[in-house]
Amino acid sequence: MPRPRSDSITVAVLLTALVAFGPLSTDMYLPSLPSLVTDFQTDVPTVQLTLSAFMVAFALSMLIYGPLSDRFGRRPVLLGAVVLYVVASVACVFAPTIEALVVARVFQAMGCCAGPVLGRAVVRDVYGPDRAAQVLSYMGTAMALAPAAGPIVGGWLQVMFGWQAVFVVLSLFSLVALVGTYFLLDETNAHRNPYATSPAGVFRNYATLLSHRAYVGYLATIAACYCVIFSFISGSSFVLIEVVGLSPDLYGYSFATIVVGYMTGSFISGRFGRRVGGERLILIGGALGALGGGVMAFFAWTDQVTVLTIVLPQMLAMVGVGFVFPNSQAGAIGPFPQMAGSASALVGFFQMGVASVVGLAIGHAFDGSARPLATGVAVSGFLMLAFFLVLVWPVRNRA
Repeated sequence: MPRPRSDSITVAVLLTALVAFGPLSTDMYLPSLPSLVTDFQTDVPTVQLTLSAFMVAFALSMLIYGPLSDRFGRRPVLLGAVVLYVVASVACVFAPTIEALVVARVFQAMGCCAGPVLGRAVVRDVYGPDRAAQVLSYMGTAMALAPAAGPIVGGWLQVMFGWQAVFVVLSLFSLVALVGTYFLLDETNAHRNPYATSPAGVFRNYATLLSHRAYVGYLATIAACYCVIFSFISGSSFVLIEVVGLSPDLYGYSFATIVVGYMTGSFISGRFGRRVGGERLILIGGALGALGGGVMAFFAWTDQVTVLTIVLPQMLAMVGVGFVFPNSQAGAIGPFPQMAGSASALVGFFQMGVASVVGLAIGHAFDGSARPLATGVAVSGFLMLAFFLVLVWPVRNRA
């Protein structure tokens, strides 16, 4: 059976599903964390390992998939990764101990991180540096449904069937994605590098990327951009439930409201990106991120904390993130067709690694107020704008 064109809507939907593996795997099971403590008769820090170990494995594995796909192609590496994810998800369902669940989650992360890394690389392969930002924007709009719906669906599954049901659904979702990848995705890497996986080749590629000023600028901009998101993820439940007094069942809907801001920004970016220009959109998005974070910090530090003073500034910042994220990703990967996988992998590694540290710091800094959360969002938004202005804007203007 002939496969559809790589630039078809069908393949774009498949790539969006593969990129969504990450947020679905983290957000959908969050409502089940308290139940894991009870069912496995353990403590909260041990259960938190199912998330923190997942994040570490997710970030580190990205560095492996990029070079592998640059050498052997996107399709075979994606197929192998999705198979690993299916097996690990089934292992999560039947995990007899919390230690077994942590190990299964590590392998699950090793499988699902290939989706965002290679999904971006495929977009670069197919659409080139000029149209990649537009396609990534539209994919980001659709993919935002995952973190919006994940906690809500996960909560329903937890109430009706228990925590195992979450991993059953993830197993079925990944199985459908595996079938789709096998039958629908053609190979898109036309510039395979036979030396991409050699130690010298890996070092040379990453050294080349890190010596490119614009790439480093985009890398820093993307990391700060994701910290705007992860600061909210790390601190919002404590602030909205414990400080503001929002009931837990409404928290998921507040989280979904925030995602609407990101979807709005991504859609506008996709619609007007080629007309306005990716660099201008990043500039506007950085300003919106800094403004939203600054407004939230003002209310937090003046003790005017309500649902609106947290959610509305974060929505504004997330509109900015929707402008910055896809255009920065396309800007980072675009100049490197022969190492698009490695360029995408390094972006993902820094994005997840830096955000994890920031999220951990915000969690430990929680003092019964909204100040750590708001400060994290404000500083991240300011740095998102500053990194782009200092490192990328002068280089791109000269070009």
